[in-house]
Amino acid sequence: MPYNSNQITYRQRLTPWVIAQLLPNMQRTIVGRFRSRSDADGHLRCLRQLIPHASFVVVFDPQPDEETVSVSVTTAQKAVI
Repeated sequence: MPYNSNQITYRQRLTPWVIAQLLPNMQRTIVGRFRSRSDADGHLRCLRQLIPHASFVVVFDPQPDEETVSVSVTTAQKAVI
C-alpha cells in the first residue's frame, strides 16, 4: 500500500497538545503529542520525575509542522543514564 501523507497530517490534527523539551539557543524538541490537555499534563508529571533537570512545557499546537521530531520516553531515559 502506498504511503499517504494525508493520514499523518490528519493524525497530527487529532493530537493538538504537545510536550516540548526546551533546549539552549531557543530550540525545542517535541517529546509527545496528546489528544487532551489532561493526558499531556499527566505525561509531563512523569517526565519531570524521570528527568528532573530538563525543562518541559505543554503547548497547544493547532497546526503542527511537518518537520517535528518525536522522542520516546525510553529514548530520553537512555540519554540521561
